[in-house]
Amino acid sequence: MRGATLALALVLATAPAAAQSTPPATREQAIENVAKGDVEARRQAVAALGDLGTMPDVPVLLQALRDEDDVVRALAETSLWQVWSRSGDPQIDALFRLGVEQMSEGAAPAAIQTFTSIIEKKPEFAEGWNKRATIYYLVGEYDKSLRDCDEVIKRNPQHWGALAGYGQIYLALDKPDLALDYFQRALKVNPNLRSVEAAVAELKRLVIEKRKGTI
Repeated sequence: MRGATLALALVLATAPAAAQSTPPATREQAIENVAKGDVEARRQAVAALGDLGTMPDVPVLLQALRDEDDVVRALAETSLWQVWSRSGDPQIDALFRLGVEQMSEGAAPAAIQTFTSIIEKKPEFAEGWNKRATIYYLVGEYDKSLRDCDEVIKRNPQHWGALAGYGQIYLALDKPDLALDYFQRALKVNPNLRSVEAAVAELKRLVIEKRKGTI
């Protein structure tokens, strides 16, 4: 998920601007530069994949989340969200943009209707399910949100937003053990989620104290 709350929002850190250089013109060039380029080339390549990349390129971007350069890592997060948010169908993508706009305006019922329409038209598009899961969470429909998260993970098992979303839902349901498990799974995919990392540390402390009977 990606909304206004911890893990569901997964607010992307603002990355420092990369030095000016010629960005790769093709997907193939970008993929090659991610693997073999110097730091500036990797920054340009990862950013370019946000515009040029497709779902088969996701493993390259996931690997870039572990790059030694913090700018590359931040750009990889942004590019992954861009790739995940493209269905490959212009009509579906237009509906998706409408749904995101409705979310930003707080029009939850309208956004749910829009993303439901996307799901009906293109059920294989994981991000349609993810956005609806986010809205269901925000309006307190936790069971519906969990079911939509299941659909996201069926289609995109590495979706750290949905994995962290499970964690946020289980926190709301007072199930810290399950929350901890899903937050840790999210971090295995994307180790740069500082707020999720902090939540894991706190949950570990609470779970240990609970087992000791001290809280």
